Amino acid sequence: MQETRKRFHDELAALESEILGLGERAQRSLELAMQALVHKDAELAQQVVADDDALDATYLDIEQRILSLLATQTPVASDLRLVSAILHTNLHLERVGHMAVNIAKIWRVTMDLPASAVVVSHLEEMAEVVAAMLRTAMEAFARRDAALAEQLPEMDEPVDRLNRNMWREVAALAGDPHALEWGIRMNVVSRQLERVGDHAVDIGEQVAFLLTGEFREFTDASHPSPPVKA
Repeated sequence: MQETRKRFHDELAALESEILGLGERAQRSLELAMQALVHKDAELAQQVVADDDALDATYLDIEQRILSLLATQTPVASDLRLVSAILHTNLHLERVGHMAVNIAKIWRVTMDLPASAVVVSHLEEMAEVVAAMLRTAMEAFARRDAALAEQLPEMDEPVDRLNRNMWREVAALAGDPHALEWGIRMNVVSRQLERVGDHAVDIGEQVAFLLTGEFREFTDASHPSPPVKA
């Protein structure tokens, strides 16, 4: 029995290490996609798309191994919370990877259209914030730091604001049909970045669940929430 429990905890530790690595890779894919968009770099865009298969393979491997653990072991409550947090975080990171691919593909179909420096600047600002949010979320996970996780909704506020106001910048391009087409697609990029921020907040919520055993949304407008206690 002791040997079985040791193997279980060794596998759980390995899965946690891999999920932290997946977080770094998802963040890197997002950064490369935005670099491709900002600097009009076709090679970087292609790299993001090509790398997605490996990211998906890691996601599937982690999921299958978690399901195998659940099928063959009976985790105690604290271990079960970690298994659940890894499973949910794995999905959030897989979605971030796909959003990076979406951004790269959007840039490829708009690369010959006239661009707005103001819109690009706003997208750059959003991308910097959401990349920092991903780092913060994964650091909170690694350190079991509830206070750090609690910072994510506040970090997300400028991202939400920029996303809400993007339509104004796009509407200003209406005089040129080609520029407007570009702007409409950049509005989709803005929405993708906004969703990455949401995924980072969701990972923070998984950290709070891991530490307390109670799940709550950090930003529930209808029910103000008390701070998470570590």
